[in-house]
Amino acid sequence: MQTQLFNRDHFVARFTRRTSVLMALWCVGLLVFGLYLQHAQGLEPCPMCIVQRYALVLVFVLCVIAALWPANWLGGLASMLTVLMSLAGAGVAARQSWLQWFPPEMFSCGRDFYGMIEAFPLQRVIPMLLKGSGDCTAIDWTFLSLSIANWSFLNFVLLALVSALIVRYRWR
Repeated sequence: MQTQLFNRDHFVARFTRRTSVLMALWCVGLLVFGLYLQHAQGLEPCPMCIVQRYALVLVFVLCVIAALWPANWLGGLASMLTVLMSLAGAGVAARQSWLQWFPPEMFSCGRDFYGMIEAFPLQRVIPMLLKGSGDCTAIDWTFLSLSIANWSFLNFVLLALVSALIVRYRWR
């Protein structure tokens, strides 16, 4: 009966669209803050930070797709990929946090991110990035005793949880 006061499909589409828009705006805010720290405060991002930025950009794009097509299969796929990409970003942030809490006894600063991509194939670059470098262990900025990597981890986990909630509502 379409005359019901509560139409589940309409509710899910509105919930998905609004939540995805808020998540996209949250990603933009995080990216702008990262650029502020880089250009206004002079903090240079390490290779793991750059990977987290790319993950955040992909989460943003997926949230925009989910917002544009909330009741379509493409929106559902984007929501599921948002969960996965957020978890991947959280994994990189968790690894960087681990390196900051327990820095290796010996490390080398190695190449920068773009130098690695130009010099090595992708299957060698990814392990090198996750290994970290001397730059990745440095804590240059904190807020409430948490580093940028710690805050990045928390934000990626929050994005993953909200995306999982969207997926749950869509497929229930």
